[in-house]
Amino acid sequence: MLGSTHGTLTTDSRRARVIACGEQPGPAVHGRPAEVDDLDVSGRPLYADVPDLDRFFRPEAVAVIGASDTEGRPNTGVTRQLLAWSERVGARLHPVHPSRAAVFGIPCSPSVADLPEPVDLAVLLVADPLPVIEELAEAKVKFAVAFASGFAETGEEGAAAQERLTAAVRRSGLRLLGPNTNLNAFEEFRTDLDGPAIALITQSGHQGRPVFALQELGVRLSHWAPTGNEADLETADFLSYFAERPEVGAIACYVEGLKDGRSFLLAADRAARRKVPVVAVKVGRTETGARTAASHTGKLTGADAVVDAAMRQYGVIRVDGLDELQDTATLLARARPPRADGVVVYSISGGTGAHFADLATEAGLPLPVLSAAKQAELHQWIPEYLSVANPVDNGGHPVGDERGRKIIDAILADPAVGVLICPVTGPFPPLSDRLVRDLVDAAEHTDKLVCVVWGSPVGTEPAYREVLLGSSRVATFRTVANCITAVRAYLDHHRFVTGYRSPFDHAPRTPSPSSRKAQALMRPGQQLSEHAAKQLLRAYGIRVPREHLVTSAAAAVRAAGQIGYPVVMKASGARIAHKTELGLVKVGLTSASQVRDAYRELTDIARYEDVALDGILVCQMVERGVEMVVGLTHDDLFGPTVTVGLGGVLVEVLRDTAVRVPPFGEEQARDMLHELRGRALLDGVRGRPPADRDALVEVVLRVQRMALELGDELAELDINPLMVLGQGQGAVALDALAVCR
Repeated sequence: MLGSTHGTLTTDSRRARVIACGEQPGPAVHGRPAEVDDLDVSGRPLYADVPDLDRFFRPEAVAVIGASDTEGRPNTGVTRQLLAWSERVGARLHPVHPSRAAVFGIPCSPSVADLPEPVDLAVLLVADPLPVIEELAEAKVKFAVAFASGFAETGEEGAAAQERLTAAVRRSGLRLLGPNTNLNAFEEFRTDLDGPAIALITQSGHQGRPVFALQELGVRLSHWAPTGNEADLETADFLSYFAERPEVGAIACYVEGLKDGRSFLLAADRAARRKVPVVAVKVGRTETGARTAASHTGKLTGADAVVDAAMRQYGVIRVDGLDELQDTATLLARARPPRADGVVVYSISGGTGAHFADLATEAGLPLPVLSAAKQAELHQWIPEYLSVANPVDNGGHPVGDERGRKIIDAILADPAVGVLICPVTGPFPPLSDRLVRDLVDAAEHTDKLVCVVWGSPVGTEPAYREVLLGSSRVATFRTVANCITAVRAYLDHHRFVTGYRSPFDHAPRTPSPSSRKAQALMRPGQQLSEHAAKQLLRAYGIRVPREHLVTSAAAAVRAAGQIGYPVVMKASGARIAHKTELGLVKVGLTSASQVRDAYRELTDIARYEDVALDGILVCQMVERGVEMVVGLTHDDLFGPTVTVGLGGVLVEVLRDTAVRVPPFGEEQARDMLHELRGRALLDGVRGRPPADRDALVEVVLRVQRMALELGDELAELDINPLMVLGQGQGAVALDALAVCR
């Protein structure tokens, strides 16, 4: 959108620019230094290798440091579990202990150096893992797990200890899971289940138990990565690895804090490219939740609105409860891509169908009205007085004979229908038993999604336990809310991945000519005046009003004559943030005398308020449009972010904004506008013409370019109001605030 803004810097000059900005050429990308070509214009990585974790989950040889077989000792139970796990995965286990000859009958090595063979994985059952890391590096151990606690989760002293551990791991070349982790990676997984599996990532082991228990309902799990404090291996590493595994149908995550925002986005991007759904619970929506999570994992939780937007950008499905995590991950792992978006609700009760339809429609599920021909077909088996438009109400009796299956097949045969949902609020045998069997049989013979909500609070009925749970083709839920959440996520996911194009493929790697103009305007540590901030916008091709900065009343009159009446006059100074509140803005001035009077009044107010001025701005008065705000700010986790919303003097009151993390493309910029509650204003209300959405999107993309190129030097940018004019007329930045880092 910025035309010829890519420049022609060589690799060496790009490297020089990155270092000149105070950055290294980039973080290590999973074991190899990032090359400059792997970096965007801000010096952030555009690519991350997939860590080879095969030998972590399926090692050939395992060492247990601090192994024990003394009953009553904590290490004994852990050693016993690791021994059983090693046997299941076909690994040879070697206990290590300086004062034991054998553990559980297995010869014990006194130290890592004395191990009888190279090992892939070392499990550290010691209070301080730091001294062992160097020994493991010398023994060429690939992976280690540290269970010890007392690190970043405990405060500053623990955080310092974790930094020392992290530094030692980096020097060693091995990969570390933990500290403050547990044994979940070494659980006993069922091997008798077929179909796509769920891979699980959790920072709190206990929070993963409900998902792990899905195996008891016939849902396959392939891996469990309990990441703990993430001194080295992090959520993003496992996300990238699982996205490449052919057996993984969905990835379920419980996240308390992300270690690195860009690493997470690169991993989510990898999953999106491969169409692997990622479902996540991310705590920290509230201040209390964020504080608790930080004390648990010792990591930043990130501003929740930014986390939410970043996940949405890359197709990560965020849910709130562990029950939603279970149901949504299961559906996405098992269900085939939809043939159509239409959802039909089929019930034996008009009340049930109407209630479900209300909730589904409110949640955004598309419930199309069935065609007249399809309704006529359904009325062959359903009485005419019952509605079959959608929801389809069969009145109850047809489910007890051959009509029930014919109705189901007829609905599924409709090309507009992609999902059939049958809510059963409670069992009513024998009719409900036959209904369930018909639904299961129909699901086995269609490539469309069939869902059942089994609302019985008991859950011991044979129709549920034996028939529904015995089918991997029917998605069975216990609550209406979870069904709606999962189906909406299913449709959203497939819509998202179908059109997904990675923004990292097209992110700018070289600075634009605009950035070189902008560099001259930067004043480190200072807020720019409105005039200087608008010059910054001009450098990036963002339209501002015609204006002159003047220092006398006579000059103001001359400027107004050149610009053309009516004009706006404003005080301009580096420390003025809220001019309107101070009376430092005069609008609609139509004569030389008004301009002279306004000049005197503005300078008097500034003198009284002790506000330093660099002059008075005489500005073109722009016709009315839709007042928007476009801004740039910094997030501790993700770095520069771009915001758009309804602007004007009530921006803090309305708080109607959408945010994205660069890089992103035009489609995401348009999605930002769609998220606004007041988006109808852009379409034109009360006889006003539609606003120029294209121009607004263009400004968002240009501010994004500023975020990428100046984000490490520009702490904050606020264009408010950005006046968006009628279609084809553009958008004009009437005011701007910029603060340099």
